[in-house]
Amino acid sequence: MNADFDKFIGTWRLVAITSDGKIRHDRGAQPTGLITYHESGWMAAQIQPDRAPTPMQGDRPTGEEALAALYGYTAYFGTFVVDPVAKTVTHQRKGSVSPGWERHPDFVRAYEFDGLNRVILRPVNNKNELVWERLT
Repeated sequence: MNADFDKFIGTWRLVAITSDGKIRHDRGAQPTGLITYHESGWMAAQIQPDRAPTPMQGDRPTGEEALAALYGYTAYFGTFVVDPVAKTVTHQRKGSVSPGWERHPDFVRAYEFDGLNRVILRPVNNKNELVWERLT
């Protein structure tokens, strides 16, 4: 049994995204997001930048409008694996809104639980830190 796997199960809301301990302003001052881990081993994540919605001129978005709406938005789903020894969680993406995601489908994150209600995910290849708070 993997106790850390069990700790991930539930839905978490994004509290902050930092890089080198400073707020990342490329997603706005207060981006929002949810990440859900299911006991079946599936997960899904979405992060919406903190900015005004992209207006649409017609009934369908133009290429420029669609690109503007997706800029800075993260959405993907797949399976996940927790390595309690290395203290990593790997998001094995099966689908994503990001072009070219299939070339690097696995997102490996170092993790740290901060009490029962927070988890901090740190991508292993940069200095970002995503702080999530438990909703369920």
